[in-house]
Amino acid sequence: MTGEPLDLDAYLRRIDHRGGREPTLATLQALHLAHATHIPFENLDILLGRPIRIDLASLQAKLIAGKRGGYCFEQNTLFGAVLRALGFEVSLLAARVRFGATRVLPRTHMVLKVRSEDADWLADVGFGATGLLLPLRFGAPNPEQQFAWTYRLADDAGQWVLRSPREGAWTDLYAFTLEPQLPVDFEVANHYVSTHPQSRFVQTLTVQRVTPEERRTLVNQELSIERATGTERRTLSGDDVELLALLADAFDLHFPAGTRFRVPAGS
Repeated sequence: MTGEPLDLDAYLRRIDHRGGREPTLATLQALHLAHATHIPFENLDILLGRPIRIDLASLQAKLIAGKRGGYCFEQNTLFGAVLRALGFEVSLLAARVRFGATRVLPRTHMVLKVRSEDADWLADVGFGATGLLLPLRFGAPNPEQQFAWTYRLADDAGQWVLRSPREGAWTDLYAFTLEPQLPVDFEVANHYVSTHPQSRFVQTLTVQRVTPEERRTLVNQELSIERATGTERRTLSGDDVELLALLADAFDLHFPAGTRFRVPAGS
């Protein structure tokens, strides 16, 4: 980290965490769940022509004071800083996304390895609606049920792979090794993800939010709400007022009237 002061009290208010602050597994689990369910995943600044900054001061201004969301570099950088402030041992790791990919992708996803109670845990509050609600223990022999969702963290040919069942089969979400990364390593990845014309975050508007019962995902004008009982889908009309109302009602993201996002053409 670069030394910016962390306003821990403001962060805990943002995620509505009123429990303990001791560096225990119970605290890690409570913070992970609270963050994942209170701070949405979104790339809206890119579609507003704004840069994505991942220094701690900018993250606090946006995700905490501004009550916005962000993507993995923003979410997990902030979460990692919080965990360190509470006394956890945290390592930054770089992953390749496999979910929805048709080719091998660069390492453009940040995850955290956290040491707690003589075990290592995968923490990731920045993978959107399909991501973890709670940390997963490295080396756990069985899949883990997290409310309505199930995950497995498997050691596969020298790398770790996070998997989740989709349509009756285990699906890879992402893969990574345990080589620690430095914050500067993610500056390069963040620049690519937020500016390169082939980046899906430049090409696509996406907002996602997860609760223990449902996953809400907006991709351009397509809204889906996934529950254990099935998936509900809706197509927006393309009206700016409708989009702003949906962002407020479904994702708790509030923008001034008249805000217009550069939703990709043909979406």
